[in-house]
Amino acid sequence: MSAGHSGNGHAESNRAAFEIDKIVASVADKPGALMPVLHAVQDRLGYIPPDAVPTIARALNLSRAEVHGVISFYHDFRSAPPGRNIIRVCRAESCQAMGAIELAAHIQKRLGIEFGQTSADGGYTLEPVYCLGNCACSPAIVVGLDIHGRVTPERFDEIISAISPRGTESR
Repeated sequence: MSAGHSGNGHAESNRAAFEIDKIVASVADKPGALMPVLHAVQDRLGYIPPDAVPTIARALNLSRAEVHGVISFYHDFRSAPPGRNIIRVCRAESCQAMGAIELAAHIQKRLGIEFGQTSADGGYTLEPVYCLGNCACSPAIVVGLDIHGRVTPERFDEIISAISPRGTESR
């Protein structure tokens, strides 16, 4: 269970199933509907629940393996709820040349998580991204919807402290 689970998992599951059914019904008859369905589900719920895969597969006349394959192939799709703050670190060449490898190591240590993980308190999810289009200001990160350039470990600490005054202690 995710951190902060409120105990109403059944109600949340029913709401998610209702939302998924609504989304699938709105685009199921269009060619190539899988990607729009997956994006819409993730936009609405924040992730694609694993128990949604059979529903989506059935509605689109696809196998569960085909749906799961698309979800697992594309890095932007999540199969678990993200943290309250999603942090994306550019891993492309320009950012690497300007210190992104060291920055990523600092971020991982500061948050106590690796890429693709969410902190135990549900506060942060750390994701790699391969080019933010901000190469002139490398290294770059995105926190929530805000892009930050020329980020040093010290600047990252400032950004995180602004989000959460107590921040996250190094582990």
